[in-house]
Amino acid sequence: MIKAKHLIMDMDGVIVRGSQPVEGAPEFIRRLKEENRKFLILTNNSIYTPRDLANRLQHIGIDVTEDKIYTSAIATARYLESQRPNGSAFVIGEAGLTTALHEVGYILSDHSPDYVVLGETSSYSFDRITRAIRLILAGARFIATNPDPNGPGEGGITPATGSVAALIEKATGVSPYFVGKPNPLMLRTALRQLDVHSEESAMIGDRMDTDIVMGTESGLETVLVLSGVTTRQQAERFPYRPNHILETVAFINFSQE
Repeated sequence: MIKAKHLIMDMDGVIVRGSQPVEGAPEFIRRLKEENRKFLILTNNSIYTPRDLANRLQHIGIDVTEDKIYTSAIATARYLESQRPNGSAFVIGEAGLTTALHEVGYILSDHSPDYVVLGETSSYSFDRITRAIRLILAGARFIATNPDPNGPGEGGITPATGSVAALIEKATGVSPYFVGKPNPLMLRTALRQLDVHSEESAMIGDRMDTDIVMGTESGLETVLVLSGVTTRQQAERFPYRPNHILETVAFINFSQE
């Protein structure tokens, strides 16, 4: 039984797997609405805008609006806006990231940018990675949307932002600052957006090293679902444990207290 009233949940591996809904996910989202529970989908996916993601989810039967989705791209853009308003960035990423940066007044440039910003993309270019390395060596600050080394895809595991960030770090000797999960900054922003407190909220995810550790360190009830990249055996290896381990979100039940 989940004691929390409200939910922060990951997207990939939790309610969707590749281009298909996780079994029971559409009904779970419908149940949250019927019970008037506040929820937010917190995703390290920086490829798409919230509108794109909402449309994608609606097409597979998961009825959510864009205001229910908060991406690492948006978190990254807001962080950069707070650090250096109206700055410039060289970006490796897709529309979700470039749109978020434009919306906070950032200029995208490969000429002496303030930041190199690395996000997720389905086609990492060797030329752009090389350019990023040279810009960082010339003094640009290195920011990445999230540290996930891989993620679930339709054909299996695929490489993600963290793997490319490691390559750039190795080449430059400069460590990136990761804005997305498991950075508590992203979770605090999500809680503020929902207008709820950590004590009355739960974090649902499929990754021990991002979702669960972030929820644990922030004082949220935690739920690991096995519909993504983590097995029960893998979860046992970590020094921290989720409050609940369930097969999918379909098995989540709430306490009546």
